[in-house]
Amino acid sequence: MVTLLCFGDSNTWGYNPATWERYPQDIRWPGVLQNELGESYRVIEDGQNGRTAIEGKAFAGFNTSKADLVSTLANHSPLNLVILMLGTNDLLMRSSVSPDDVGKGIDVLLDIIRHSGAGPVSSAPAVLLLAPPPIGFSTGETDALESAVTQSHLFAERYASIAADFHCAFLDTGEIVRSSEIDGSHLDASEHTKLGLAVAKKVRMIFTGDG
Repeated sequence: MVTLLCFGDSNTWGYNPATWERYPQDIRWPGVLQNELGESYRVIEDGQNGRTAIEGKAFAGFNTSKADLVSTLANHSPLNLVILMLGTNDLLMRSSVSPDDVGKGIDVLLDIIRHSGAGPVSSAPAVLLLAPPPIGFSTGETDALESAVTQSHLFAERYASIAADFHCAFLDTGEIVRSSEIDGSHLDASEHTKLGLAVAKKVRMIFTGDG
């Protein structure tokens, strides 16, 4: 059996922007991924609301990801693949943060995975890095989010470069889904379906070449 870990923020957790509650398991994109891949794959969800890629004084008190990732890798090993999608909260929580800053946080997380020994026979798990979809202007918002919206459109280029440096798989989710018009940062149910199916296709390519 191939074991996958989906590690991310509220969009991996399954936050519903319309109700502020959690989508059912079969609606969330990791659940769609599991259903699409079938019983020969096991998908583990680890999404947390407010989780950031960056760790440091500027994000003290937030759900930073470094310690979570270390414990999650240890708890669920052996893992064949880690699917990582973070960065949106970093831009929303600190206007001074840039995609380059977020990229440095992603570098740290990928390095943790690479040296974790959490793969089969204490190897490093493979990684699929997902660039989060761009942030959109939510209903009723003004120009307060303009910087975050603009910066989020740079995620794809930055993350593609990181993936090339780490020799890991990459997927630009902005080419697949759009953030909800309700709050500009979460995914509507239909977008979870699109994302889960696209990630499943990428996973098949990674393990079988059957895209």
